[in-house]
Amino acid sequence: MVRRVLAIGATSAFCVAVVLASQDPEADRIDAARDAAGKWVATQKLIYQERKDWQQSKELLLARIELLQKEIGEQEARLAETRRTAAEAEGRKREGVAGRDALVHEAKRLATLLEGYENGVRGLHAILPPPVQEKIAPLYQRIPQDPASTRVSVAERFQNVLGILNEINKANGEVTLATEIRTLADGKPSEVKTIYLGLAQAYYLSSRGEAGVGRPGPSGWDFTPDNRLAGEILHAVEIMEGKAPPEFVGLPVKIQ
Repeated sequence: MVRRVLAIGATSAFCVAVVLASQDPEADRIDAARDAAGKWVATQKLIYQERKDWQQSKELLLARIELLQKEIGEQEARLAETRRTAAEAEGRKREGVAGRDALVHEAKRLATLLEGYENGVRGLHAILPPPVQEKIAPLYQRIPQDPASTRVSVAERFQNVLGILNEINKANGEVTLATEIRTLADGKPSEVKTIYLGLAQAYYLSSRGEAGVGRPGPSGWDFTPDNRLAGEILHAVEIMEGKAPPEFVGLPVKIQ
């Protein structure tokens, strides 16, 4: 009985002690301080980790920024080079267009000039001696009837005209002997020998001794009979054919 009372008494004393301890303000402050200290440590760890993570992120960002700045610089350099090249190309294009326009203008001017030359050659053709006409026939036939629709280039047409003029100029300084068929005073065609003095004068002689003088006219050569010149013309023909030695032969020449 006594033991039980003592046990109960001890238990009661412990409970009272616990209650008293739990009601001690100093103990509560210590627990609060311990709890605050734990939280401060956890916060410092979190701050440290955040700073570490931020430092790593910052280094990555700075490296990325540096790389991007380098790429931007390279792109700007390429862009500047492209702009410079484009400006040069544009300048060359403008020069090319200006040169092309100048060439087109010059080609039109030359084509107009050439057309006048071709018309001039056509006008000369009728008054050329038949031997000269025959000689330039391949070139003369190449003169286009319609310059606006021809496929022959201006250069080829110029070369053609120059070839004709060269032959005409050459013939104008030569004495030419030709065998031709000519209608004489009796109205019958006869074979005659004709001497052409350049492009200005001609003399003919038939096998029957019929002679005459020819000069160029608006529509061709005009021949006038003059049998008085038969002897001189025959002598000149023989000299040109190598049947007589060269010497001076007097024949009338009319200069217009």
